[in-house]
Amino acid sequence: MKRICVFSGSSTGALDEYARMAASLGRELARRGIGVVYGGASIGLMGCVADAALEEGGEVIGIIPEALMVREVVHSGLTELKVVASMHERKALMAGLSDGFIALPGGYGTLEELAEMITWLQLRIHAKPCGVLNVRDYYGHLIRFLDYAVEQGFLKQKHRDKLLIAETVEGMLDALAGFRLP
Repeated sequence: MKRICVFSGSSTGALDEYARMAASLGRELARRGIGVVYGGASIGLMGCVADAALEEGGEVIGIIPEALMVREVVHSGLTELKVVASMHERKALMAGLSDGFIALPGGYGTLEELAEMITWLQLRIHAKPCGVLNVRDYYGHLIRFLDYAVEQGFLKQKHRDKLLIAETVEGMLDALAGFRLP
């Protein structure tokens, strides 16, 4: 894997552990020689991932829509910053530059980005692994919802199984590296 796209919040959340895990992910990606693709902000968990990867000498590519240049407080020290016209263009470019996707805790934007990438995997638009780093069971309710969707016949088990879940950075990166499309 050359690059991993990280979806995460523009806030650090209520627990210090979220920021610690985000920084740990950024450092470990850089140590493994894997570049980071992300939303381009200097704040929140996004900034934690980027700063940690950069401190370890890693490549960090930010992609931000022009309309969010001020609101998301653009990171000024990235390896590369790409400014695009729309959120749709942002996600398409993120997908094109990345070999896999990891969601850290976040809100609507993080959930929407993860949902689109796992849907693309289900539809075979791409064959790249998608995972959630389930810090302090942050994604526990989502995981239970997906299991319920299988139980209720709205999601096939083989598609549910495509979403990788780990509680540690090492576990997540190993799961992504070992991913094989069923």
